[in-house]
Amino acid sequence: MATYLDFENKIEKIQEEIVSAHAIANMDAVGKLQKDLDKEVNKTFGSLSDFQKLQLARHPDRPYALDYIKYLMEDAYEIHGDRAFRDDPAILCYIGWIDGQRTMLIGEQKGRGVKNKIKRNFGMPNPEGYRKALRAVKMAEKFDIPVLMLIDTPGAYPGLGAEERGQSGAIAKNLFEFASVRVPLVSIVIGEGGSGGALAIGVADKLAMMRYSVFAVISPEGCSAILWNDPTKVEAATKALKITPNDLLEHKLIDDVLDEPMIGAHRDKQTAANVVKQYFLDTVKSLRELTEDEMLDQRYKRLTSVGAFSE
Repeated sequence: MATYLDFENKIEKIQEEIVSAHAIANMDAVGKLQKDLDKEVNKTFGSLSDFQKLQLARHPDRPYALDYIKYLMEDAYEIHGDRAFRDDPAILCYIGWIDGQRTMLIGEQKGRGVKNKIKRNFGMPNPEGYRKALRAVKMAEKFDIPVLMLIDTPGAYPGLGAEERGQSGAIAKNLFEFASVRVPLVSIVIGEGGSGGALAIGVADKLAMMRYSVFAVISPEGCSAILWNDPTKVEAATKALKITPNDLLEHKLIDDVLDEPMIGAHRDKQTAANVVKQYFLDTVKSLRELTEDEMLDQRYKRLTSVGAFSE
């Protein structure tokens, strides 16, 4: 069953009417209802608020990293463990082929259903997850394999064990090491990009966001709790934080916004995957036209320009 958000009530009603019309083979009604649906979709999704975009980024049916791996990769083989402590299921590392391009794919996985969410720690990686990601990137560098990173986390896990095992150090090391990796790095925020948990696999030659994704230093809930001590201020915090793709593109914090289906990636996962694939392949092709030194110089300038200003 499809899950509808509160602002999609009219769309849900029309969809139900289309199903009923199909059941009685009333194709004239189906055609009329489909036009009504298209009109309502354009009206609803053409004027979404920042908070509504946040809801879409967190939609329970939204494609996760494993979904993209399924749609994108051939002969995918999973890489496990950080060779120091354990394997972290919140971060996936797969090597395989994307449309003939050998690829290392790293993604954060939230999990579906209670058991899987617990297994994946709700998409909040521990330090061993980031160390596994670094190991995979270093392997990709050794064999000259481009890397695609899919960001989707509320943030790095803040638990006592994670802190004891060096959470901040693991994130910082990834930031440092990824800046000088001599293969193309492409990062895409596919859902939620939260704080250092997203930054740890966000250092890349190109950083893009899906149309209905968010990227923030803190969750709106955390922001409203700190600033106002009021959980009802989440919507105001979302707007103030400027966490949507267009705002971040305007401030030159990301490079591109990817046009997932207007009605949301969760309603057309194959098309969303095709958008990700084409962006990755096009970016790798353009980066391969540069020398390694030119690519690294371009990456360095991109990273150091973040937050820069002049009076």
